[in-house]
Amino acid sequence: MAPRAFASSADLSAKEQTLEILADGVYALTAEGDPNVGAIEGEDFLVCFEAMATPVAAREWLALLREHTDKPVRYLVLSHYHAVRVLGASAFDADVIVAHQNTKELIAERGKQDWASEFARMPRLAKEPDSVPGLTWPSLTFADQLTIDLGGDRGDLVLRYCGRGHTEGDIVAWLPEQGILYAGDLVEAEAALYTGDAFHYDWADGTLDQVAAFGASTLIGGRGAVSQGKEAVAAAIEQTRHFLRVMIKEVGATHRSGGTLRTAFDRAHAALVGRYGDWPIFEHCLPFDVARLWDEMSGVTRPVIWTAERDREVWDQLQS
Repeated sequence: MAPRAFASSADLSAKEQTLEILADGVYALTAEGDPNVGAIEGEDFLVCFEAMATPVAAREWLALLREHTDKPVRYLVLSHYHAVRVLGASAFDADVIVAHQNTKELIAERGKQDWASEFARMPRLAKEPDSVPGLTWPSLTFADQLTIDLGGDRGDLVLRYCGRGHTEGDIVAWLPEQGILYAGDLVEAEAALYTGDAFHYDWADGTLDQVAAFGASTLIGGRGAVSQGKEAVAAAIEQTRHFLRVMIKEVGATHRSGGTLRTAFDRAHAALVGRYGDWPIFEHCLPFDVARLWDEMSGVTRPVIWTAERDREVWDQLQS
């Protein structure tokens, strides 16, 4: 059998984008498993959620948004740090870029390495990579919660840290009056999880419990379709939890028995592929997922920095 192409390097076909208006002035853009983004109208300004991989990609999103509103972007909210989520920030000309304080520390620690890693893994998302002026730095950070007054009768937008999960700096954006939650990559709806920088145990239990506690009636996950209705929201959260728990069970059994990383990968793959194998980026993510979980089980508390070189080493070891 021919070797599998590295990560998503062979996935070069365009994905159909869908702009949904979820409530008055509340938007989500999904794209067949590509990273989701969103926007919320304040009385005389916009809050944008996520920034795309490059300014060129971000401007395409903004052009769609400008068909509905011409309000200036006051806040750009970054749910976490991964290069394909944040490096398009300059296109928004936002007054304030908001992230969790841990996210700012992650950018300082591993921003350049992650940039090289992610653009090599997903070249299709990196439209005109030379347009990126440099690392994206938040200008406002917080630890637990930050509330943005949307003005007029539009209510509040609540940004909250629910605990370590997809990274150690994930935040969500909650519109309590509308029951709408932007969950970032803490929840995926019919898209495989990327857990290469995750804290699996925290995520699968306490963090997802905090997400579920909002009681959202609409949820925009990091990838996949918008979940509409409380049953669909609960299903998306539980699918995310199930993926994590299956990984923990299968990799853990191999780790306890003194097996190898490759055996752990094969075992996790066999347990997950039937339900998740046809979902976007499943084969791309799983080697990096298992490698991080193996490290976590080996006592490596914080994720090892992914570099373009380490990516290839893990891929060749597990997906060859």
